[in-house]
Amino acid sequence: MREIKETDWRVLSRLHRLAVERFCERVLTEVESVINNTEGAHQRYLDIFRIMKRRDREMAQLFNGLKRSQGLNMLARIRSAELLTEEEFSSLSSETRGVIQMLLDRD
Repeated sequence: MREIKETDWRVLSRLHRLAVERFCERVLTEVESVINNTEGAHQRYLDIFRIMKRRDREMAQLFNGLKRSQGLNMLARIRSAELLTEEEFSSLSSETRGVIQMLLDRD
């Protein structure tokens, strides 16, 4: 696989932080819905524990290893998780957008 272009690498470095924040907001919203549930405290605790365990694995798969050699794959995963706006995605070069689309179409 090709390495991400320098200009797109800089965009990814900025978008990475935004995508992490969005992912965390999603998780916190999910946890909040469990907290507001009327089930017993122990059940809510167990549900939150399961959510956090699952989401922690997802977070690692999406965001760990921010290296230029993995930039295209990371962008594809972040795009697949719908953590980028269209405007943000459009800020990448057409070549990079094409590679990302190809990676997503393979899955």
